Amino acid sequence: MALTNEKYTKKELFLRACRGEAVPRLPVWMMRQAGRYLPEYRAIRAERPFLEVCKTPDLAVEVSLQPWRRLGVDAVIVFSDILIPAEAMGLKLELGDAGPNLPEPVRTAPDVDRLRVFDPQTETGFLMEAIRRLVREVGPDVPVLGFAAAPWTLACYMIEGKTKEGFATVKSFLYHQPAAFEKLLTRIAEATVGYLKAQIAAGAAAVQLFDTWCGELNREDYERYALPAVRSIISAIAGAVPVIYYTKASSHLIPAIARSGADVLSVDWRINLGELRKYIGPQMALQGNLDPAVLFGPAEKIRTATLEIAHTLGGRGHILNLGHGILQQTPVENAQLFIETGQRVAFAEPPAPVPINAPAAVKTAEVQ
Repeated sequence: MALTNEKYTKKELFLRACRGEAVPRLPVWMMRQAGRYLPEYRAIRAERPFLEVCKTPDLAVEVSLQPWRRLGVDAVIVFSDILIPAEAMGLKLELGDAGPNLPEPVRTAPDVDRLRVFDPQTETGFLMEAIRRLVREVGPDVPVLGFAAAPWTLACYMIEGKTKEGFATVKSFLYHQPAAFEKLLTRIAEATVGYLKAQIAAGAAAVQLFDTWCGELNREDYERYALPAVRSIISAIAGAVPVIYYTKASSHLIPAIARSGADVLSVDWRINLGELRKYIGPQMALQGNLDPAVLFGPAEKIRTATLEIAHTLGGRGHILNLGHGILQQTPVENAQLFIETGQRVAFAEPPAPVPINAPAAVKTAEVQ
């Protein structure tokens, strides 16, 4: 399903941007685009618990498609949750409107030893089925995205048991039991590799690793603990599909993050994309990074901020997105305005190079 009169399909645009190539317009989607800001999603959730929606392919597919139908986004990300692998690894999981809860968190080395590297088809087959159905539903012209939590971020939830500012319990575990903590990250990474490979086999055109809490680490600890686990995942699936690595509040970590091996680095609104491009060079494409709160502003503010970000990289190696997930109370018309504004920005593609031995008539025609 390509937009009218476009040279590339949505999937081609997306993959070109992931490869750092120039595009005539930016692909645009939003993190958490399938969610509570949409009335059709709230209607489903009024009758079905969150985990039931995640684990029921019919419901997960419907929710995943809602922003594609309503907003015309350029990528469909499968509806799920980053904590699904924690349950598959053996932890009890509760997910509701009050946020995630793991009532039996990991706090000791024996707790780590009890975690299992699961079979993704057996334990999370509902997700793979949802991806397969999405791929059939949207057809070959629209990218379907899979995802998982990066090991550090998943470990934060598994140890803390819930979201908590500062993650003091996590860091206490890290500093008092570093060997057990490294073993935990290694085990999460091993499980995540299989989980993402299964999503790719089901048809995911790209996958995203969410490292929402990596900014809680200083650079030394990030390089020692978090980064090796991320690199092990990315290296294990490198070349299969593009890997997007999302980090939040991570400006102090950029020199290390640039070595993650990811194809695309997704950052929050605190980082200027132009400055980031100059620093890391062209080897990684970039994704982002409008502040989600801007979508609560007036229309002119949304347009201006979106256009400023869209023009920052000149249409090369850039996927337009928010700097974090869309917020629950965001007006749907404002989300629509962001998508449409970004999609209307046009860039001139560089001409295809003329072969050195091309006939003179061809060269003359191109000059004219």
